[in-house]
Amino acid sequence: MTHGRHTETHSPYLDGGREGWRDTATRYALLPLRVFLGVTFIYAGLDKLTDSAFMKDAGAGSIGDMMRAVRDSAAIPAMVDMALENPVAFGYAIAFGELAVGIGTLIGLFARLAALGGALISLSLWLTVSWASDPYYYGNDLAYLMAWLPLVLAGAPMLSLDAALRSRRRQRSAGYR
Repeated sequence: MTHGRHTETHSPYLDGGREGWRDTATRYALLPLRVFLGVTFIYAGLDKLTDSAFMKDAGAGSIGDMMRAVRDSAAIPAMVDMALENPVAFGYAIAFGELAVGIGTLIGLFARLAALGGALISLSLWLTVSWASDPYYYGNDLAYLMAWLPLVLAGAPMLSLDAALRSRRRQRSAGYR
């Protein structure tokens, strides 16, 4: 028996070469997660930016008071201390970070980088704000962190600017051969 190139000519699909619904579902499986996380992070960023009480050093509902309240129960209090050096700037950084992550994820531009940013935001919030949640699964930041990981690994292969740019690069490189 020799080992050579596989030369079967039949289609792997039972319906004559068309893609089956399972294959289509597999290709689009990350799209609902991408839409959910993108919209949620855009909303979270806009909510912070438009909440006049949030972007203050002190007062009811302020980022400063929230960070002071979680400081002693955080997994890494030094992270909270850094944020407390300038809580308003930290609030703006989180809000604009959430916006950038949400937009990048939703439109699929630099999707892996956006997902990594979302994972890092979720990780930092889990280690600070929701660390004291008991039991741990009541804190939603850990669940968000886990939700970002498939997008970090896979990016946005379907219905994304990344996919369109990749296709365009392939077409250009094929034209130069």
